[in-house]
Amino acid sequence: MDKIIDKIFNIQNNDEFERICLQLFEFQMDYNPIYSAYSEIILKGKNPNKLTDIPFLPISFFKEEQIICQGQKIEEIFLSSGTTGNQSKHLISDLNIYKSSFHKAFQLFYGDVQDYCILSLLPNYRERDASSLIYMVDDLIKSSKHSKSGFYLNDYKRLSETISELEENGQKTILFGVSYALLDLANQFPQQLKNTVIMETGGTKGKQKEYLKEELHKLLKSAFELDNIHSEYGMTELLSQSYSKGDGIFYSPPWKKVLIRDVNDPLSIVGNNASGGMNIIDLANIYSCPFIATQDLGKTKEDGSFSVLGRFDNSDVRGCNLLIQ
Repeated sequence: MDKIIDKIFNIQNNDEFERICLQLFEFQMDYNPIYSAYSEIILKGKNPNKLTDIPFLPISFFKEEQIICQGQKIEEIFLSSGTTGNQSKHLISDLNIYKSSFHKAFQLFYGDVQDYCILSLLPNYRERDASSLIYMVDDLIKSSKHSKSGFYLNDYKRLSETISELEENGQKTILFGVSYALLDLANQFPQQLKNTVIMETGGTKGKQKEYLKEELHKLLKSAFELDNIHSEYGMTELLSQSYSKGDGIFYSPPWKKVLIRDVNDPLSIVGNNASGGMNIIDLANIYSCPFIATQDLGKTKEDGSFSVLGRFDNSDVRGCNLLIQ
């Protein structure tokens, strides 16, 4: 599989993406007992010959089952936020694949991580174990090799002072922050930012009033005198991130794609510019499941970008997810 993994992170076009999707579908059918059993019920003996024929596993299976291919060791288990017993668990057989995914995606959208100071304001994630977001940000902090990079938990004053110092030095900086903590920082220590990217990762989780995404970004832009607030879209069940540099429009790396399913016919894929349930193909999930039907609602555009519109009413709200817009 090493050759396929190399191909995944070097996809050049849509045809190549679809070809690898079909290859990984066959691999999943051979080695993933949960996915293959589900797909056989859906397909009824038919064999997919194009990307949109591939079944998408409901994301709820990550709460109920051990989603991993046979013969793979478990190197790490990432857990979603939520009450014990109601958490999604992502069994990771090779952390190097996850590292390759988030480093290559960061490089694609922001350039060399060593050009940045990476700051983290993720208190509710930092206070629990097994968070895939914390793992990623922690690794980016170490990879930046900047002396000021680090986690700041609830120390808003020290974080504000650090940002001021970095601004004075003209240092490019990215602050990854959960929504409620960024709002606290904005209310207590507003300042003009010229060299700092605010990277909002979602989630108020009942900490305070829940804001619409647009309203949240408006408050942050005003406090920090910024034209745009960036966002990261990821989840426990995925090994690849999508990024928005403003206006809630997300772009994915070449090995990840969002398709929209009909809300009334979940096995049917609708076209661009139509709202529906978000199906995600994440080829980095080679040893768990690359084809996932999420509980998020969204819309795609012709250029491959997408927006997140909210969540299905019957699904639980997770801390890492975007608020309803």
